[in-house]
Amino acid sequence: MRRDFVHLGLRILCLLLVCLSAAFCAAAQGSVPDKPAPRTSPQAALAPENSSDHSGSDALTLFPHSNASRYWISGQANVILQWHSSFPAKFSGPNSLRSHAENATSKLYTLYLGYEVTSSTEVFLDMESAGGRGISDALGLAGFTNLDVVRNPTLSQVPYVARVMIRQIIPLGSERIEAQRDFLHLATSLPARRIEIYFGKFSMVDFFDVNSWGQDSHLKFLNWTVDNNGAYDYAANTRGYTDGAIVEYDDRSFSARFAETLMPKVANGINLDADLARARSENLEFEARGNLFMRRAGVVRFLSYLNHADMGNYRRSIDEFLADQARAPDITATRRQGRHKYGFGLNFEQQIDGPFGVFGRFGWDDGHNESFAYTEVDRTLELGGFTKGDWWHRENDRAGMAYVMNALARDHREYLALGGLGFLLGDGGLVYGREKILEGFYTAHLWRGFFASFDLQHVNNPGYNKARGPVVVPALRLHVDF
Repeated sequence: MRRDFVHLGLRILCLLLVCLSAAFCAAAQGSVPDKPAPRTSPQAALAPENSSDHSGSDALTLFPHSNASRYWISGQANVILQWHSSFPAKFSGPNSLRSHAENATSKLYTLYLGYEVTSSTEVFLDMESAGGRGISDALGLAGFTNLDVVRNPTLSQVPYVARVMIRQIIPLGSERIEAQRDFLHLATSLPARRIEIYFGKFSMVDFFDVNSWGQDSHLKFLNWTVDNNGAYDYAANTRGYTDGAIVEYDDRSFSARFAETLMPKVANGINLDADLARARSENLEFEARGNLFMRRAGVVRFLSYLNHADMGNYRRSIDEFLADQARAPDITATRRQGRHKYGFGLNFEQQIDGPFGVFGRFGWDDGHNESFAYTEVDRTLELGGFTKGDWWHRENDRAGMAYVMNALARDHREYLALGGLGFLLGDGGLVYGREKILEGFYTAHLWRGFFASFDLQHVNNPGYNKARGPVVVPALRLHVDF
């Protein structure tokens, strides 16, 4: 089974590397797609739709946004109701998805503020309030069903600073291109070749592993491992934000970005470790844009990361448990400063016909040391499709479907099978099987900035456990953009 997964991943890796090469060759043959809008939330995607979604107008917001003012003021509100019926479970543990019927409502409100100091310098301040909760308090699933949920339900709903950062643009030539204005980018004209520097507090997935269609928990998909690469254990506190710096090079058909950021002091912790000598995260991503197939726009991204933190080790936890015959292995008892975790990801999106496109991700991490910041996934494979409602004369509606398969490395799954607990998973035992998730959604535009959505997720082997599930999770979502 493990060999089949690796072989499948290698085939996809080879295919996407071919696409990456083709992107460079094809970039000069036609236009390239705009960079997708960055994502925001406790774990991801709040971003307004990009220009291709509303043709540069303010028809999809309550109030118009000026392209000439130095100031930017906007906001979003998102309310999501999810529930599931009872499902079969041979056993359950402290971190299990509850097998009895339950429902939960999450609420996320964000205010975006920006100011264009000069044509090349911008500053941003975002305030956020995250309330409500997720089903089972966001436990029991590696691919959790609601990206807006904060993973620590004991945190206060009092508004907090989500982002405070500076954007500096350094031109590398005289040629300029038009740019779409949004809550993280205020310039409407940019040098075609440039360096961009971001410094401050932000979410890593505002800039890394972005995907135009496989993202945005407010108008598109909801699942953690659909909107993000599950094996990308990106640096973040419990709310999904970190402090650091990003340096990015952009050309018409190519981008490269590097980030140095802070890690949390403990797994899933709210406080960041400011000592870069002992804890930090390095992230590197290459992005190629071009007309990959049938002269249609497409993008391929290759991501790598290396985290340093006070991590526990799965094999050490297992060995200590077997030697002492304690009740269960404890990853927190083996934490040691300076351990590292590394991983890779591939991410693609390809327009097929008109408003329809396909996207996918492949992710891998070494799986030896503790899952620390995002979720408990060591291998992931994702494929999906997205369309807007042009074909049925509802051009501001959108619909999509995605399939994700998540897996664990050997030591990680053995740790859970012996009764160990992660910060998300722990059924008290494990009959291992890959976690398989199928998600579909439809979002209807009601009026100006109001949208309503129905989402349905089917999860096989929740928490990688064949002894539990499957479970079906419907959701209703109301979104307001102003």
